[in-house]
Amino acid sequence: QVQLVESGGGSVQAGGSLRLSCAASGRTFSSAAMGWFRLAPGKEREFVAAISWSGGSKIYADSVKGRFTASRDNAKNTVYLQMNSLKPEDTAVYYCAARGGSPSVGSAAYAYWGQGTQVTVSS
Repeated sequence: QVQLVESGGGSVQAGGSLRLSCAASGRTFSSAAMGWFRLAPGKEREFVAAISWSGGSKIYADSVKGRFTASRDNAKNTVYLQMNSLKPEDTAVYYCAARGGSPSVGSAAYAYWGQGTQVTVSS
């Protein structure tokens, strides 16, 4: 069992940066692939990024590639999403999720989810 708590959301102007954190509890975190997803009003949940248990494999959505960076610190049971050059269209609630096995872009592949953190980017 893994419990996830996101933090670090907030309001920024376009071009700004935020770093989201996802703190995990549970002894299986270090072997779990982690994903980031977002949900904007009126839209479906969207894949953002995923990272393997070792951090050696990462996947990014085309819309964030080159701007967002996923990382993790297994000693701290924490995964991060560094978001740079933020755009208004990045406004959403961001969720982290965990699964056993390899990273996946599909939300259905993830068994554990955090409660989400709001990111608002103004123009």
